Amino acid sequence: MKLKTFLEKMDSGEEIEAGSAYHLFMHSLSQEALRITAEMNNAYHTPEELVVLMRELTGQPDFPPFGLFPPFYTDCGKHIHFGKNVFVNSGCRFQDQGGIWIGDNVLIGHNAVLATLNHNPDPQKRGNLIPSRIVIGNGVWLGANVTVLPGVTIGEGAIIAAGAVVTKDIPARTVAAGVPAKVIKTIKAAEAGVEV
Repeated sequence: MKLKTFLEKMDSGEEIEAGSAYHLFMHSLSQEALRITAEMNNAYHTPEELVVLMRELTGQPDFPPFGLFPPFYTDCGKHIHFGKNVFVNSGCRFQDQGGIWIGDNVLIGHNAVLATLNHNPDPQKRGNLIPSRIVIGNGVWLGANVTVLPGVTIGEGAIIAAGAVVTKDIPARTVAAGVPAKVIKTIKAAEAGVEV
């Protein structure tokens, strides 16, 4: 199977049957991601070397300016799309089979989890996977230990407070907190502090 075919299937949002060709291809991508992240996480690398490793991991040929404090974990890698000037702090985990689209000037705090797969709720089909894209707008700040669930869009300039679990879309220029995350404040333009 070609990567393009796999990604098109993931973008369709259709259920992936356990043991299918798509499921097996997903596991082969996981092995490559494990190899690259093991190299990334188990030795010191300069910022420039980390960009090279992220380019290999994501397949994004013109990888933009980027900052990362390892360790960083993913079980796919080929469906993450980074904008310019993204910073990812240590301990983050991206489950990107369903697609993770990150805008420009995004800050992602320690131990954030971005998960794009759900399992079928039927116990007889529990091994089947349902992919759904996460979109993070320009200028978003995810605090430490934030979890973003499949299918969520976070609007430009939003702030997700530390420890929040984002289960549904968050509007632009708002602050969301809690489990599940709820909007608690609107950010005025002067407070935003980031270019969006």
